[in-house]
Amino acid sequence: MRAAAASRRLRSKRSAKAIERAAVALQQAGKAGKQRRMARIARLFALIATFAALLVTLPATRLAAEPADIAAAARSVVRIVLVSRDGDQLSLVGHGSGVAVAPNRILTNAHVIAPLQEDDTIRIGVVPSEGKNGWFAKVVAVSPGNDLALLELTETGAALPAATLYTGPVADGQDVYAVGYPGNVDLAQGYSIGDITAPSAPVKTRGNISAGRSSKQFDTLLHTAPIGAGNSGGPLLDNCGRVVGINSFGTISQDADSEFYFAASMREVSRFLLGVKAKPQTTGAPCRSLADFSRDEAARAAGEKERAFEAQRVASVAEDKARTEAQLAVIGERENGMAIAGLALLLALATGGAGLFLLTKQRQRDVIIAAVLTVGLLGGAVTAWLLRPSLSEIGTRADAALAEASKGGKGKPQAGDLSGNLVCVLDLQRSRVTVSSTADTPLFWRADGCADQRDQYASGSDGWFRVSVPNGDETVTVARFDPASGVYQAERYLLDLTTMAGVRAERDKQPAAQCGGGLDAARRMASGQLALKAMLPATPNERLVYNCSKAADPGTKQ
Repeated sequence: MRAAAASRRLRSKRSAKAIERAAVALQQAGKAGKQRRMARIARLFALIATFAALLVTLPATRLAAEPADIAAAARSVVRIVLVSRDGDQLSLVGHGSGVAVAPNRILTNAHVIAPLQEDDTIRIGVVPSEGKNGWFAKVVAVSPGNDLALLELTETGAALPAATLYTGPVADGQDVYAVGYPGNVDLAQGYSIGDITAPSAPVKTRGNISAGRSSKQFDTLLHTAPIGAGNSGGPLLDNCGRVVGINSFGTISQDADSEFYFAASMREVSRFLLGVKAKPQTTGAPCRSLADFSRDEAARAAGEKERAFEAQRVASVAEDKARTEAQLAVIGERENGMAIAGLALLLALATGGAGLFLLTKQRQRDVIIAAVLTVGLLGGAVTAWLLRPSLSEIGTRADAALAEASKGGKGKPQAGDLSGNLVCVLDLQRSRVTVSSTADTPLFWRADGCADQRDQYASGSDGWFRVSVPNGDETVTVARFDPASGVYQAERYLLDLTTMAGVRAERDKQPAAQCGGGLDAARRMASGQLALKAMLPATPNERLVYNCSKAADPGTKQ
């Protein structure tokens, strides 16, 4: 009877082992199927992303100017007028063009202001492209050798948006834009002296660079963007609205001859401004169109998505491997425990039977020994059975193995939200830069959305953001910061006076955002900030993306 019962228990144990092995096999098969499905999904998303990136690249590969960039640069272009006074009578002596290289300084041609050398009663007027009136200016420096002159506004508070000078190479055949005030357009429109001395939009013409030829007098850029008398001193712009030269003169057309034009190159302009200790805003960043930027961003997003799927797949494989190894180890230990318990039970039965036999033989000492052995073996069997690892240990051991692998460098530690003193480095691969500096920018960030101890950011569905509307500059910046990733983004809109006035009026209707109001106040602030953003153009002129990290302690030696 006892032998039969032991046999049934052993068969029951074998059945339990078989069920556990079958469960492991089914679970492994399910994991394998899940991995195959994830791989198929990853390939599908990669295909969709590649197709989307291809669609972005379908437009013409030639870099086209963004109209908003040229329009923004035109804000810095002014008309230079020379007027003489005879009693109450004003007369126009001549006029040309110029471009602001600082809020109160204008770069133009030396020949535009040459009449001042013959008549000191002539005054220089500077007429902006926007606004209600112009200002008078004085001569700071003149360089007839390269036909450049620098003027300074004499009236307190007079200011203009300063242009950005491009110090990089100008490619042969690239598009350029001449911006200024050609007199033949004024004549065709029937402009009077009053019209000429009132703010008006400059004329923009397009052409191409013809490299390899320069004038003998000074270094020039030969181009085909049409200019006329009155364009002298105006800027020659690249596709992003940066100044690459100052228009100076053109060829004389006879009959059907084509016309070409010359602009003082940036080498001449830089030397001239350096000589008078002027510090204009410059950049050497390459010009990228919005199409380029969108294509690169689409490719980057596709790459990140593919890497995320791959990382998820690798993590899933690692998790499955750790779980499988934990399952095999636990099941092996359980089987060993059951085997030991079964063997100890069989031995206990044997020693118990031997004790009973010895008891019939009146061998008391041997009976005691058999009894002790039987009890010990039964205790061992129970202990081995109870000490078997439970199936719930599979997950615990798998997690422990993954944690150990992470310590070994196989896992990526999670970073907390950044705060405190940060330094943000411009990511040129992700940024569209036209006129801004590419230097690093500091940022002091608090967990409540307060930046630099004064600027409270709003909390919206896309995270922390702020619309900055200054009083002294026609540029609106929409800034965003993600403390988790350390990415700071600034979208800049270079606006005309009318749009800027409307945005300022909307800003003044909103209560001033104060730091320290708490998360609820930051959330309430979001609606007003979104109202400001709705007044801006559909696309910014610039999108600057920075990667921020903890700033080095000033007391730490580098």
